[in-house]
Amino acid sequence: MSFPYFISPEQAMRERSELARKGISRGRSVVVLAYDSGVLFVAENPSRSLQKVSELYDRVGFAAVGRFNEFDKLRVAGIQFADTRGYAYDRRDVTGRQLANVYAQALGTIFTEQAKPFEVELCVAEVAHHGESKAPELYRITYDGSIADEPHFVVMGGTTEPIAKALGESFTENASLADAVKIAVNALRAGGNGSEPRVLEPSTMEVAILDASRPRRAFRRITGAALEALVPAGGGRSDGEDDAEPDQPAAE
Repeated sequence: MSFPYFISPEQAMRERSELARKGISRGRSVVVLAYDSGVLFVAENPSRSLQKVSELYDRVGFAAVGRFNEFDKLRVAGIQFADTRGYAYDRRDVTGRQLANVYAQALGTIFTEQAKPFEVELCVAEVAHHGESKAPELYRITYDGSIADEPHFVVMGGTTEPIAKALGESFTENASLADAVKIAVNALRAGGNGSEPRVLEPSTMEVAILDASRPRRAFRRITGAALEALVPAGGGRSDGEDDAEPDQPAAE
């Protein structure tokens, strides 16, 4: 007589967590940090068509790592939620905290109720409305629906420990945009597996800002000559550079 296979709830949660963490760690890193005029997003992303950084609403931005098809579904859902709420009430009623809570609830439900969790980690950032002096808000949302309010910066994907350590040592409050880009890029270069820092060039990066000084839509991408002027000269190359996998959509 055969007995049905049994797995304890604790083991099931551990296996789901391990699956999600492994998927997230295979992606390339994203750094989000506050600077004197708003929030800076810097992502390792050689793809020109698959974007890891996006605008959600007037003063709210989004960054993600993990499986592209999963976090892009969440991005689109967040935009639709924000548009609907802003239309039904007032544009100022759409906040980063509100969107972060919506994402946390959705990911928590997926993690506990579906057979496979989403292999994603998100950051929702918000800057003050034009003329206000509120500090930027950064929210990290993990695969299981956990949410954390980060005061200065967020590191997601890849090897996060050396990047977070480098940011902790070099982060400066109220840095200029140029200084903030240098801090973020140098921290990402510290994320290689070897003793040499990895090479990051403008062509392999996705950079955007939430600029609090802009009157309505704060989100702006930095590309082309403007990005080349901001990115410091390339550093060394890590041993794991060729093995790093870009975020790609899952096979259907």
